Amino acid sequence: MKKIILISFFFLISFHNLYAQGSAGSSGDFEPRFVVDMPTAGIIGHLQYAADVDFYQNGGALFGVSFGLLNTFNVGLSYGGTHLIGSSKPEWNKFPGMSIKARPFDESQILPAIALGFDSQGKEIYIDSLDRYAIKSPGIFLVISKNFSVAGFLSVHSGINYSLERADSDKDLNLFFGAEKTLGNFLSIIAEYNLAINDSDPKALGEGYGYLNLAVRISIGSGFTLGVNLKDIFKNQHNISIANRTISVEYIGRL
Repeated sequence: MKKIILISFFFLISFHNLYAQGSAGSSGDFEPRFVVDMPTAGIIGHLQYAADVDFYQNGGALFGVSFGLLNTFNVGLSYGGTHLIGSSKPEWNKFPGMSIKARPFDESQILPAIALGFDSQGKEIYIDSLDRYAIKSPGIFLVISKNFSVAGFLSVHSGINYSLERADSDKDLNLFFGAEKTLGNFLSIIAEYNLAINDSDPKALGEGYGYLNLAVRISIGSGFTLGVNLKDIFKNQHNISIANRTISVEYIGRL
């Protein structure tokens, strides 16, 4: 964890620029593409690219890249593993993840933005015995997002998804919700509730409470955003003490 903090501090010191923006805060230059674990209707534009790194327990890290083929169509790849930080032998995920997202309807003054897509990348540890990630991938999803001007911005998100990680016999459709509130030009606070309807059967990992995730994001430089996440507040999984603490770093640029 000390190494993760040092890496995050490096980003903060190296790229901090009060006049440059990432995707957090009311002056954000880019649309948030994720609530915490689940997608928003946000998208990167034509010829823009995004590089993401998530740091999580057991020295785990997940690396992802996304590319805007069109202003309304993104593709992405991701790969990661555990014990990448520390002295233990690295354990890579079984498969790389892939994603596509299309937004056929942009947000209007009245109607929300609507996006749909597919994302095979789950979050955190890959569990071979269950053939799934600790947090199942979204799989096929549809999500709507709407922004309101409320002392900055208030963004709300709602979605439905069907994960292809079904070896635990839980094959249900799932629902998720999220909200983001900007606090000033550079900071956002976020809440996500993943009902985890597809992670509640006896062979699954969840207890049926769902995953309540909280996060703080700050724009730390041109295209850079740092996120600190407190996940599974309801202790839906047995191995959670207070909350599952993870860190995310995002960079968005243009070719």
